[in-house]
This record gives sequence, C-alpha cells and structure tokens, in this order.
Amino acid sequence: MANWFNNLFTKANPVQEDIVRSEGESHYTTTNITSVAKAFQTIEVVNRGINLVVDSCADINVDIKQKISGLAVTKVDIRPAKLDKLLNYLPNEYIDINTFRRNIYMDLLVDGNAFIYFDGANLYNLPAHSVEIIADKRTFVKGYKYLGDNNLLLPTEVIHIRDNSVNSVYRGKSRLLSAMQSINALNNLVEYQSNFLAGGTVPGIVLTSENPLNEKTKERIRAQWKRQYNIKTNARNPIILDGGFKLDFLGATTIKELDFEASVTILEEKILEAIGVPPVLLRSGNNANIRPNISLFYITSVIPLVNKVNYAIERFFGYDLKCITSEVEAMKPELREQANYLSTLVNSGIMTRNEARELIRLPNSDQPFASDLVLPANVAGSNVDPSVGGAPTTN
Repeated sequence: MANWFNNLFTKANPVQEDIVRSEGESHYTTTNITSVAKAFQTIEVVNRGINLVVDSCADINVDIKQKISGLAVTKVDIRPAKLDKLLNYLPNEYIDINTFRRNIYMDLLVDGNAFIYFDGANLYNLPAHSVEIIADKRTFVKGYKYLGDNNLLLPTEVIHIRDNSVNSVYRGKSRLLSAMQSINALNNLVEYQSNFLAGGTVPGIVLTSENPLNEKTKERIRAQWKRQYNIKTNARNPIILDGGFKLDFLGATTIKELDFEASVTILEEKILEAIGVPPVLLRSGNNANIRPNISLFYITSVIPLVNKVNYAIERFFGYDLKCITSEVEAMKPELREQANYLSTLVNSGIMTRNEARELIRLPNSDQPFASDLVLPANVAGSNVDPSVGGAPTTN
C-alpha cells in the first residue's frame, strides 16, 4: 500500500518541476501576429510562399491503420471509420476538411503551434495566438486556456502540434521569425521605391545660380516650376543652389542606379528559404531543374510538416497514421524508385510480397504464395538483374 501511495506522487520526469520553475507555468505566443499579418497581406513573396506550403500540406490525406495499445491520450474510444471521416472528410459540421487543414498549417507556420479541440465527436481548430499553455510541475501540461475563457481544457481534449524551438519545451517558434529581418528590409525597400517614384525622396533637378537669391524669388521659381511640370511627367521638386554653390555628389537618382531589383531578389530568396520553398518554384520560364526542386520541396518541407501533425494526432487517438503520398503528383517519380526497390527485394528473396505491401501500407494479399519468399533462380539472368527472380521454369 505504501509503495502504491509513493508511486502516485512520483514525478515521471525528475526535473519537471525545475523546468516549470525556469520556463514558467503560463506560456503565451511570442509571435507578433500584427507584423506577420501585415507582411502576409502586403508582401507578395511572403503571401505566395506561405500559401504554397499551406495549400500543398492541406491536400495530403491520412492513411489510418491499426490501433496501438496504450498509445491514445483521449478517453473516447473512436472507431477507425469515424476517425477517417474526421481526418479526411468532415472534421465537424461547420467546415470542410481542406479549410480545416489550412487553418492548422497556417497556425504552424505563423505561430509555430497549432491546437485542435476534440469534444468527443468532432474536431475544432483553436487559433494558436489565443491559446495559453498551463504547465504542470508533476507531469507536463496541466491544460490549455483560450483567450477570454477561464475554463481549463484538459490534455485529453486538446491536440497540440508544436514546431521546433530552442528555448522552450512547451511552445514552438514560428519559422518566419528567422526571416523577419529580411521581411522588414524588403518592406522598407518597397516603401522607399514608392516614395522615390513619387519624387519625394531623392531630388532629380538642381537649379543653380551664381548670384544670391532671396527666399521670395526662390518660392516664385518653385511655384512656376510646379505649374509647368508635375509628377505625372516624371518631374520632381527642384533644389535651388545660389551664391555660387555647386553640387558635388547627389547619390543615386535613378532606380537603375539604386539596383533595387538585385536587392529585392536576394531578400525574397532569403524569405522563401526560411519558409521552406525553393525560390526557383516561383520564377517564371522554362527551368530544367523544376521537377527536382518540386520533389525537394515536398521531401524537405511539406512531408515533414504533415508528419508533425500526423504524429500529434496519432499520439492523441492511438492509431497508426501515415500521409498518403501516392496521390501527390510531385512524389510519383520517388514512388517509381520505391517500387523498383521493393521489387528487387521481393524477387531477390529478401522479403515476401506481403511484407513489401505493408511497407507501402497496402492490405496483405490472401494468396498463399504472398507470404512465402521468392527463391531466385540460379541462372545468369538473376545474377545480372536481381529484379528478375523466381524459380526456373520447367518443361
């Protein structure tokens, strides 16, 4: 009895209390949502890059296999058919599955966290920037609170998907934070360019006079200039230098001299790389490397992000989940390589047909030979090409 009582109050993680003491019990978002939202709405490359990742992730469906004993967090016993409906068709009666997924992945990119509430029958997205995480000194998380609501949502009700972070074990960090300096610099460049074209930043005309001019004369000259020229004719307000003053250096006075295009391109590429999008995907024209870069985009950015979501949902419901890449057009070249690889293993007698089918998440075949190893023929053909196997034919 004493041992049971002691185990009840024993911390699973002996330093959990120290973690809570150092990081705090309450964890809010650290992302400046206003600045990120402004960048998303006003900077084309930010909008296009985020949308490309979010839309690509949202199109990937989930394959549901057997339930893993002891894995589920929720207390609700949900059937595979019901879970398939929630994850691939209808999370709740108010929203379609694609919109639901896009909300999740948008939160992951912008905030570094995503939260899904499960009421026992349906799934609902909780906007990440409004969710507070309450740490627990003995376990890990005590619960979650939504902004303006004092009700504590339990870990058995909320799925938390967390992106990577170097300074917190509770909240992830937005991958956009590493690009904010480039985003701000690009925003400043665009604003400067607009002001430049409007003629209010850099003077384009300098009028000189050897004789000193009084202010009244200067104002009359400026007024006459404005009547004859305007911004629409690409004229700017003149600067008047009198009394023998000469202009030595005015700096760049044209867009070409300012080299905006090169600077903007560099900043856009940095932003896209932080988001996880190969810059070549957003360039126009015929590019021979477009197919490898699309595959790289899915393998290094889309699939890992989808897996983060699937792993969290897998832990919550206790079912074996995997993303279905066979429906993704960009992944089909890799699927052909995988098919050749599995065919070689099967025909070489290294694995059975059913073992190969399990690796690509297909149901086992009920044919009796599907669970038997293929015995390669001891002939030259099999030695030359391992993908051609089987027993030698007999006449």
